[in-house]
Amino acid sequence: MQKRVREYGIQIGTLPTGPLNKITDVKGVKVGHSTIANGDIQTGVTAIIPHDENIFNNKVIAASYAMNGFGKTMGTLQIDELGTIETPILLTNTLSAGEVANHLISYSLTQNKEIGDTTGTVNPVVGECNDMFLNNIRKQSVTKKHVREALETANIDFEEGGVGAGTGMKCFGLKGGIGSSSRILTYPHGTYTIGVLVLSNFGEIDQFRLNGIYVGPIIKAKLPKKSETGDKGSIMIIIATDLPVTSRQLKRIIKRSSVGLSRTGSFIGNGSGDIFIGFSTATRISHENKANLLTFNVVHEDDLDQAFLATADATEEAILQSLVTAKTTTGRNGNTLYSLVEFIDELLSK
Repeated sequence: MQKRVREYGIQIGTLPTGPLNKITDVKGVKVGHSTIANGDIQTGVTAIIPHDENIFNNKVIAASYAMNGFGKTMGTLQIDELGTIETPILLTNTLSAGEVANHLISYSLTQNKEIGDTTGTVNPVVGECNDMFLNNIRKQSVTKKHVREALETANIDFEEGGVGAGTGMKCFGLKGGIGSSSRILTYPHGTYTIGVLVLSNFGEIDQFRLNGIYVGPIIKAKLPKKSETGDKGSIMIIIATDLPVTSRQLKRIIKRSSVGLSRTGSFIGNGSGDIFIGFSTATRISHENKANLLTFNVVHEDDLDQAFLATADATEEAILQSLVTAKTTTGRNGNTLYSLVEFIDELLSK
C-alpha cells in the first residue's frame, strides 16, 4: 500500500477531497499504466479515459493551456478550436509521443469503423515529458503492447509515483512521476468534483517548497553532489470535472493549475513544458449531427471561484503525491533519483 501525502500529516487547503483523493473521483474517469523498468530503460505509458462510453461518438467538453510551450503535445490545436476531446489522453516520454499517437489512432479505428470511411479522421491526444536522465530515451522502447496495456487496464484506483509514464521522471532533482488529488465543490444547484493528475518532471531542488515550507536547500545538502542543470523538465497536468462548464470556462479553470504548480516552487523555466489539458464529463457532444439544437447547462461565472481554488489546491497536492509515492530509482548510466520519502520525516520534524 502506497503511503500518500495526508498520511504524513500534510493537508493542502480546506476543501474536502473525494473518496480516493484521485482524478477518478470524477465519475466515469479511469486511469491505467504500462511500466517498463529494466536497467537503462525506465519509461512507460499512462492512459486517462474520460468515461465508459465510446469517446469518439460521445465527446466531452475540453480545453488546453500552455503555461510554457516547451513540449511536444499532440491534439491540443483541435481541442482549442472545437472545445472537445474524442479519445483517451495518453502520457509517455518525449521520443515515444509519435509511436503512442499511432497506436491510439489504431485503437480508435478499431472501435469506430466509420473513421476515415464515412466520417472524418480522429484527433489523438498525447502528452509527454523527457525522462532521459533515467531512461535511454533513444531506444524508443514504448510499443503497441504498452499502449494497449495502459488503455485496457484502466481502473478507478491506480498506482502513483514511478509507474507508467512516470517511471523515469525527475521532479525537483528527486524522483517524480504520477500523482493525483481531488476536491469536492458544493453549490446550491449541486455537488461536483474536480480531479487532477500530474506527470511531474520539472523544477530545481533549490526552489522546492513542501506545503509552503522552503525545504529544497535542506534536501540538496543531503544529496550526492551533481552539476546543476537548471529547470529543463516539464509537467503535464490533466484536470477532470463533472462541473457543467463551457470550453471557455474550463480553460479559465485549468489555468489555475499554475497556482498549485508555483506553490511547490516552480518558476516555469525556459526549458520547461508546462501544459494543462482539462475535460468535463457533464455534457456529451454527439459526433453525429442529428439536425437538432444542442442544449446543456453551465454554471454562472461567479461559481468559478470555488473551482479555481479546488484546481490550485488539487494540483499542489498531486505534485506532492507524485514525490512521496515515488521510490528511489537507478537507471541510465547509473543515474539515481532519490525519493522524497527518504528525507520527509526529518523535514516534518523541523
